[in-house]
Amino acid sequence: MAVSTQDKIQAAPKRQLEMERQLGELAGAVKALQARVAELSQPVASVPAAGVKAVTAQDAAHREVSPEVLVVIAAAVTAFLGKKVRIRSAKMLQSPYEVVNLWSQQGRALVHASHHPRIRS
Repeated sequence: MAVSTQDKIQAAPKRQLEMERQLGELAGAVKALQARVAELSQPVASVPAAGVKAVTAQDAAHREVSPEVLVVIAAAVTAFLGKKVRIRSAKMLQSPYEVVNLWSQQGRALVHASHHPRIRS
């Protein structure tokens, strides 16, 4: 059964309306995702969980990682990887917004770069 040109012309506005509806839905979904990303990108210290004290930069410099935080990290990694993990050690690091030792930063960059295998011809 062949579709005539006239039928195609009449169906075009319907397809355009459907596409505009889908585009509106996608735009709404993108806005919701952008709001969620903005919410998740807030510093952890500004959104304390119930019963957990917010950790400031000064506190972090003088303390080890609390057992509660280790449990949360282990749960997040377990959920991400899909298998149970065991955290052997953890320590608070200096915030990237504080003064950074350039020698340390360069050393880390070299270590990370060394983990990329080179393609040999």
